[in-house]
Amino acid sequence: MSAIGDVCHAAAMVNRIRRARPDIRITWIIGKIEYQLLNGIDGVEFVIYDKKTGRKGMQAIRQQFKAQRFDVLCVMQIALRANLLSRAIRAKVRLGFDKSRSKEGHSLFINKRIARQQHPHVLEGFMAFADAMGIEPVEKPAWQLPLSESDLAKGITLKQQYGRYGVICPAASKAERNWTAEGYAAAAKHLADKNIPVLLCGGPGPLDRTIGDAILAAGAPIKDDLIGKTTLKELAGVLAEASLVIAPDTGPAHMATAVNTPVIGLYAHSNPRRTGPYNNLADVVSVYDQCIEQQAGKPWQALPWGRRAKGEDLMSMITTEQVNTAIDTLLNRFESV
Repeated sequence: MSAIGDVCHAAAMVNRIRRARPDIRITWIIGKIEYQLLNGIDGVEFVIYDKKTGRKGMQAIRQQFKAQRFDVLCVMQIALRANLLSRAIRAKVRLGFDKSRSKEGHSLFINKRIARQQHPHVLEGFMAFADAMGIEPVEKPAWQLPLSESDLAKGITLKQQYGRYGVICPAASKAERNWTAEGYAAAAKHLADKNIPVLLCGGPGPLDRTIGDAILAAGAPIKDDLIGKTTLKELAGVLAEASLVIAPDTGPAHMATAVNTPVIGLYAHSNPRRTGPYNNLADVVSVYDQCIEQQAGKPWQALPWGRRAKGEDLMSMITTEQVNTAIDTLLNRFESV
């Protein structure tokens, strides 16, 4: 029921189960917005929970499943809302996180734990649920988002129009996690100088539109402004045809990973080793290490896993030179293949 990035990570785990054991029936309780991206996964029954409905919505789910008993319930979110909702589901095994990651009463709602991991990425944490259920391991995660021909059409058209293109998805859920408009504009110019047209993408929210307008006002050479003009699945189709994506800690970065498009992630508040674009952790531009050590007086290795740095201007510490270097490195790698 969490954010787009987390459900993308969970989708990789669900796909692992489906490939190894297609006989297993899976029910996924999911948020209303997140369902728009994942609706249509083969072999999965989705139950939408609207967070705005609160306890009333939880009671409705309890009523829906009162006659069912599941073999395993995977409580893959430690937030109190998810823990409380898990009580609506009857299951023999209630599988949750290890003690070090159990918060907000999580331990009270489970009867079995996944194995403890040392500094896992969120996706690796989710994969540990499949491990605990005895699902055959995979060498590399795969997502297989349920995208139709119409979902993919816009990206294919853009690829035919431009040959290759880059995408900037500039907006995170909180403004403090966004890089500067001037920085994004400079990155767009750097790509344009390499004959790579740049598109802006994002959701319909005011934060996306505000940062998009600021980037345009900063003189970014943007070929297409698609902010608020795509569904989530259409956005995934656009990302699927891109040569690269530049984004902060936001859902589209993980959507791009799920469609095998390289991502340059921009980080200051959260540790990219935990929440970065999984296939491109080596390509992130991050000032997190220095920010968290300045604030805590200790390196990240000596702090609780997942601790965030705080501050409204941390992302401004990322320089244009750092991002342009990351762009060059990524493009050179793929052009040499």
